[in-house]
Amino acid sequence: MIDILVLLNYTIVNNNCESVISMRKHYLDNIRWITVVVVVIYHVLYMYNAEGIPGVVGNITGLEVQYYDVFQYLTFPWFMFLLFIVSGISSRCYLEHHTGKEFLRSRTRKLLVPSTLGLFAFQFIQGYFNTRSTDAMNMMRTVPLPIAFLIMVASGIGVLWYIQLLWVFSIFLILIRKIEKNRLWKPFAKINIIILLLLSVPVFGAAQILNTPIICVYRFGYYGLAFLLGYFVFSHEEVIEILKKWSVVLIIVSVILGIAFSIKYFGENYADTPVYKTILFTTFGWFASLAWLGAGAKYLDYTDKYTSWMNRHSWGIYIFHYLGISIIAVEIATRHIMPAIFIYLLSLISAFVTSIVLYELISRIPIYRWVVLGIKENNRTDKENV
Repeated sequence: MIDILVLLNYTIVNNNCESVISMRKHYLDNIRWITVVVVVIYHVLYMYNAEGIPGVVGNITGLEVQYYDVFQYLTFPWFMFLLFIVSGISSRCYLEHHTGKEFLRSRTRKLLVPSTLGLFAFQFIQGYFNTRSTDAMNMMRTVPLPIAFLIMVASGIGVLWYIQLLWVFSIFLILIRKIEKNRLWKPFAKINIIILLLLSVPVFGAAQILNTPIICVYRFGYYGLAFLLGYFVFSHEEVIEILKKWSVVLIIVSVILGIAFSIKYFGENYADTPVYKTILFTTFGWFASLAWLGAGAKYLDYTDKYTSWMNRHSWGIYIFHYLGISIIAVEIATRHIMPAIFIYLLSLISAFVTSIVLYELISRIPIYRWVVLGIKENNRTDKENV
């Protein structure tokens, strides 16, 4: 996520992508922060899901079926896939003005440092609440304190898996660039809507490979292809214009696919095998991503005070929101001291308030902000650009 927030400060390249359009593409900013808000809402519902998805507090309503959990099925197949696409687009823009070494140095600071050193400096707190929401806390009481701390560090990765994968993809991208030298990139400017739709086939294929066992979020094939498609395909203005033209149709198809996916798999673990490898999952994720890019370019290409503020704070909201949810879940929800509806509302409010407060606070602390957020020590305003 931090990759998106930094790189979108650069403009999208023109039709030949050899010179740069001076106008910033605000729709990419708006797609990003709107998607982050969707992720926050998703995680609130995910924390108290009634589908038996492990690692969270789970059902607090006592209802056998929580029909509003359908929101998770309508969003999970596409929101991270979409963000990886936008990261790929952003990487193309950044590399138009920087060398590969500069790109890797920037990506290491802003992606690798927070997702490694940041675990020991801050995110172990998230790990503490993660272990308390599961049976892991009982096991931790039986091991030495240093081992318990390392368990919390590992569990604290949480949402940082996204920037860990993004760093790996960035390294891989530089290797590809040294070989292809735009020979592979240029032909994609001539892509048409038929080919765009047929790309759903390799997307399905990518979902079948390079998936890590147990920790199912590390989908190197599925998300790696999204990143590369963002770089090679959707960085072309011609392709975005096609999506704008077909945006209404893409929205309608996405809604139909989303409903079909929800009906077929509601009640099953949508976040793990075999569901996340199904053709309905990947096709829905692909069409929804196309719809967001097309509709975003068509209807969201503007900025005002509110969208600007959300854009500046969306990284902080993303990186810290789950801690806000976890605090309410562990300290209040598990005690059953208030109605479930208030738990949901408190969790949602805490997600935004906690993340914004932590971001504003940590971004002002020298050295610590570099470790936790990847902010340059010699650039106080860097926090506004990530």
